[in-house]
Amino acid sequence: MTFENSGLQLNQDGPIVELVLNRPEKANALDGALWSAIGEAFQEIDETFSARVVILRGAGKHFCAGIDLSLLGKTQQEAMQESCEARKRERLRRHILELQDSFTAIERCRKPVLAAIHGACIGAGVDLVTACDLRYSTAAAVFQVKEVDLAITADVGTLQRLPHLRCPRRQQHPRRQRRRRCQRLVTG
Repeated sequence: MTFENSGLQLNQDGPIVELVLNRPEKANALDGALWSAIGEAFQEIDETFSARVVILRGAGKHFCAGIDLSLLGKTQQEAMQESCEARKRERLRRHILELQDSFTAIERCRKPVLAAIHGACIGAGVDLVTACDLRYSTAAAVFQVKEVDLAITADVGTLQRLPHLRCPRRQQHPRRQRRRRCQRLVTG
């Protein structure tokens, strides 16, 4: 399994597959080639009998800086080639579905996928890790849904997947803790 010129590096050591976002000079920002390679890699890993677990990580200082702005520009240019507004929207819709499908391939992979997060995990990087089965991060890791600042919809997976994730060490507000203790005392 090779993904030359895509920015994705795949290493398999026995049953462990390490998938590395390898564009450290761009903070592992996802361009079109890398985005497609991620979907293809997870489809291949799913069909590889010898693979038992996948570790997804980023090379360099950051896990993923999100979508490469050149991909957004290219997408917009392609849509502008259409003369009809409806066709522009349809082209954009189809492109978004292709991007979503790449991350859905992670979710469909029957092998457990662990995301090892360090540094920044921004925008599409959050979309990427929400599709994984488990997420581990350093204490210094920073997460941001950047789409909010750009006034665009986080439509590649964050909105669909993030509400279903649970944080095992989530701190509850002291009032909630008191309320629950009181409810337990009352209900027995």
